Amino acid sequence: MPSKKDTITAIATPPGRSGIGVIRVSGKKSKKIYKSLTGQDPVNQRARYTSFKSSSNTLLDKGVSIFFKGPSSYTGEDIVEFYSHGNRMILDMLIEEIIVLGARLALPGEFTERAFLNNKIDLVQAEAVADLIDSNSKKAARSAMQSLQGVFSENIIQLKEKTIYAKALIEAYLDFLICLHSSF
Repeated sequence: MPSKKDTITAIATPPGRSGIGVIRVSGKKSKKIYKSLTGQDPVNQRARYTSFKSSSNTLLDKGVSIFFKGPSSYTGEDIVEFYSHGNRMILDMLIEEIIVLGARLALPGEFTERAFLNNKIDLVQAEAVADLIDSNSKKAARSAMQSLQGVFSENIIQLKEKTIYAKALIEAYLDFLICLHSSF
C-alpha cells in the first residue's frame, strides 16, 4: 500500500494532442525534483520559463515551472507544476525522470485526498472536485464550484449551530418544567 508520505506525480491534463501538458508533483521531494529538472532553485509561486533536463543532462523539453511551498498549496505539501508541450512522449519522458528522482505515480484522486487529509478542504469540497471535473452543464459546474468554495459546507455548519442552539433551548425548557413540576 502506498504511503501518504511518498512524493507523488501525475500528468494533470487529459490524454490527446495539445499545445500544453501539465505534470504535478506533491511531497517532500518536490523541491529536489524541481532543482534536478530545471537546474534552478525554486522560488515560491513564481513561474519560470526553463529547460527540463534529465539526470544525464539531456534536454527533454522547455516550458514553465512553478513551485508552491507547503502549506500554502493545494495539497498542503510542497508542490511543483511543470508545463511542457502536450506531446504524450514528452510528458512520459518527464514523468519517467520524475520517478527516477524519487516520486511515484499518484493514484486517481490522490492529490485531492492529500488536500483533504491536510485540512485544506473538507469532504464536501473533495467530492465537489470530482463533480466539477465530471460536470456536463453550466449549472452543474456552477453548483460544483459553489460546493468547492465551501458554500454548502458553510450552510451545513450554520444548520448545525442552529440545531445545537435549538437543542439547548429545548433542554433548558424541559429542565425548567421538571423543576417547576417537582416543586409542587
